[in-house]
Order: sequence, then structure tokens, then C-alpha cells
Amino acid sequence: MMDTLPAQMLAMQIVQLGSISATHPPLERRFIPLPQVQQKHLLIRVLACGVCHTEIDEIEGRTAPVSLPMTPGHQVVGTVVEAGPGCSPGWVGKRVGVAWIHSACGACQWCLAGTENLCPDFCACGRDVGGGYAEYMTAPQDFVHPVPDSIGSLEATPLLCAGAVGFRSLRLCRLLNGQRLGLTGFGASGHLVLQMARHLYPESEIFVFARSEQERSFALDLGATWAGDTTDVPANGLHAIIDTTPAWLPVLAAMEALEPGGRLVINAIRKESGDRDLMAQLDYDRHLWREKTLTTVANVTRKDVRECLRLAEKIPLHPSVTIYPLEKANQALLELKQGHIRGAKVLEVSR
Repeated sequence: MMDTLPAQMLAMQIVQLGSISATHPPLERRFIPLPQVQQKHLLIRVLACGVCHTEIDEIEGRTAPVSLPMTPGHQVVGTVVEAGPGCSPGWVGKRVGVAWIHSACGACQWCLAGTENLCPDFCACGRDVGGGYAEYMTAPQDFVHPVPDSIGSLEATPLLCAGAVGFRSLRLCRLLNGQRLGLTGFGASGHLVLQMARHLYPESEIFVFARSEQERSFALDLGATWAGDTTDVPANGLHAIIDTTPAWLPVLAAMEALEPGGRLVINAIRKESGDRDLMAQLDYDRHLWREKTLTTVANVTRKDVRECLRLAEKIPLHPSVTIYPLEKANQALLELKQGHIRGAKVLEVSR
């Protein structure tokens, strides 16, 4: 334990739900009590926390916090400063990461099968319990992940969500080396998936669909074979596509772009409701027939996070990050909602 811990900490909190705009900043800067360390939990001094579209979903009510006020943030890198009763020795001083999966029951059929992401008692960091938009947070030791020394704290944050969910998506694609992979949207997750896919499937061509010309250019810089708009059609069908967007139009476009037997993996916790009527245009012959499949990624498991960190160290993976101080979290969220994206946005909380 540190010699002295403050009684209070700075946090950026959701105090009410509503649409994010320049005139209505969603988070309030507050000083709140330091969290108490419970049985088998660790107290972590937050170094950095990634900014995710899921935070927008929380604030705007699509996946609302269980209570308010709530400290968001689930791509957390920090240093352990205190270990609670029952914790294993050696945690204090370690640099660790905390992901969206804060805890699960450990006893249900899904937890016992290693798919704790499907647990009915799944607890989300920054939605169900306080997260990393703060100077300190707590997490169960069994859901905390050591961060490799070779990966910087700022660069490690997107690996804990955008990277880990992208890694799980790649596994669900069942891609073979040499098969064609598509990515719809090219933000924090897309730019990491592209780099992982190039390493794991070096003979595969990678096609990126994005509305922003800047995102398409970034994808080509990172080695994409082709980059086009959401509804553009490449010359050849794709064997698998990962959709990382919050919209419905890319789902229809992707299903049409698949080869017979192709697989679409939707990597999004929620889809926005504004264009939901587009799904009424789903046509069996064009979008589904000939054994095309559609599946979703439901959060991540601890194994996903830890294997992603190991892979990132091996490649080595270089996340592109834009850095903001903690107090500028509202600005980072607004820019993310407005589509000003190049890689990942990260809050630097302390050094």
C-alpha cells in the first residue's frame, strides 16, 4: 500500500442521460471519495483510459448505467497501489489493465465453459461499477490483466476493448490465410484489427469500407488492399466481414458483399435506432441465401484480453492514439460522436 492515499479523487461522471452536443457536455467534473478496497479486489491508480463509443451509448441511454452518477471508462491502464483481503501476493506496484468485463459470477454454465462474457451476472466496468474516467478505481484481481512492459500505458488502453473485441471478432470469422477480409468502419477497433489480420493471415487481402475519406486513406497507409465507401462493391466477394459501426446500413451492405458461405461478425454492443427501418430492406436472396451467416460479438472474455495483449507484444502492434487530459473527456466524446476519428482517443489521467 502507498504511504498516503488521498481521501478524495477527481472523476468525470455521468450525472444525467441525454444527447451529447457542444452545448450540453455530458460529463461533470467532480471530487468524490476514494473507492474502498473489497475482498479480493485491487485499488488501481489510473494512468490512462481509452474513450469508447460505448460511453456514448451509456450517456445517450442505449446501454444506460445501472445508477447515476456513474464514472465511465473501461479501457483502463494503471498501477496497483493496494490489494484487498484475500488477494494473491505481488500485485502492488504492477502495471495492469481493466477491460469492459469487470466481473462475472464464475458458477453459471457460461462461466464454467470459459464464455463468461455471456454470464447473466456480467458486470461492466464504467456502466455497472465505477470505471477509469477517474484518478483511482477498484477491480477484482481475477479480472485484472498485467500489461507487457514493451507496451506504453497510453497505447495499451485501446487494446483492452477495441483490440480485444477485434481479436474475438477475428476468431469468430474463422478466416483462412488467403481468404478476403472486409472491415466496415475504421476507428479504434478497425485500425487494430487490420494490423492483427495482416500478421495472422499474411496472404489475405483486406478491404475497408468507411464513410470518411480520411479513414480510408489511413486504412491504405496501414496496408489495406482496397478502401471504399460503405456501399461500394469490391470486384470480388469477401469471405468474412467485421462490422465495427453503430449503424445498420453497413450490415446490409456487408451481407450483399459476402461470398456464398461468407460470415459477417458484428462487433458493436449496441446499434443506433435512427436507421433501424433499413433492416426491413433485408432481402433473403440478396443478403442471406447460399449459407451466409451473421453473428455478433458479446463483450469479451478474460482470455480474449490476455491473448490480445500477448499478440500485440509479439507483432508488435502500434495503436494510433490521440491524447487528452482527463478534464477534456467531454471534448473527446463529442469529437468521437462527430466522427473525428483517427485510431483511438485516450485520456491521460496521471503519470
